[in-house]
Amino acid sequence: MTTAAALPGTLSLGLSRGATELREFFRQKENLIFTVSLPAILMLLLGTVYVHEAAAGQMFAASMIGAGIISTSFVGLGISVVADREDGTLKRLRGTPMPFTSYFIGKIILVFVSSLFEAALLMVVAMLKFDVELPSTAEKWFTFGWVFTLGVISCSLIGVGLSSIAKTTRNAAGVLNLPYIVLQFLSGVFISQAVLPDSLRITGSLFPLKWVCQGFRSVFALNDGYAAMEAAGSWELGKIALVLGAWTIAGLLLVSRTFRWTNAHN
Repeated sequence: MTTAAALPGTLSLGLSRGATELREFFRQKENLIFTVSLPAILMLLLGTVYVHEAAAGQMFAASMIGAGIISTSFVGLGISVVADREDGTLKRLRGTPMPFTSYFIGKIILVFVSSLFEAALLMVVAMLKFDVELPSTAEKWFTFGWVFTLGVISCSLIGVGLSSIAKTTRNAAGVLNLPYIVLQFLSGVFISQAVLPDSLRITGSLFPLKWVCQGFRSVFALNDGYAAMEAAGSWELGKIALVLGAWTIAGLLLVSRTFRWTNAHN
């Protein structure tokens, strides 16, 4: 008498799916170059115009690293899920033993790896073009690590949740890019939140982008005096962790309620 082999667990299926996502991502050279290099190109163009001193370079580079990571996790991943739904990939996966949790683990692995490549490229560009100094202490790199992790996870989940609104990748680009572009201006990426009207500053503070960029600015700041340039006059690291943690929970709830395998509403 033979016994059926046990099915792989959710995590192992997710890791396997992550490996598949990475293989497909690195095979698509054009997509790889565009995804990883676009934030660096924007940094070069905008930095050349706006950055005229070392202090501004440090803060601008930190904000652009945060914005680049959010672009990959929120916009890029959201569009990717819509594409999988549109071309039937999700429908095929639904017929396999893979739960949707494993599918998301695979996607987040992809976002983590691509975001790390992107962040590394942005750091190199910032050092070469704007003489930016990298963090010099383990404490600052630890802060970079947890801000990066919470930022990627929370924004990935939000992007996946909002992707349910769009039926095509063309629609998804508009649905996801519009709030991302607006929030860059409200979150201290291009201009300091301290100079914004209270209504715009409060609006920007409701969303993760502001807190991710602020966390990275705390990492790249050459001294604590840079915190005075923030709207609150301090780095607020505890608040950053709370806000990003709350958005992670909200993203999980959003995905659990809105995710669908196909575009059919039944």
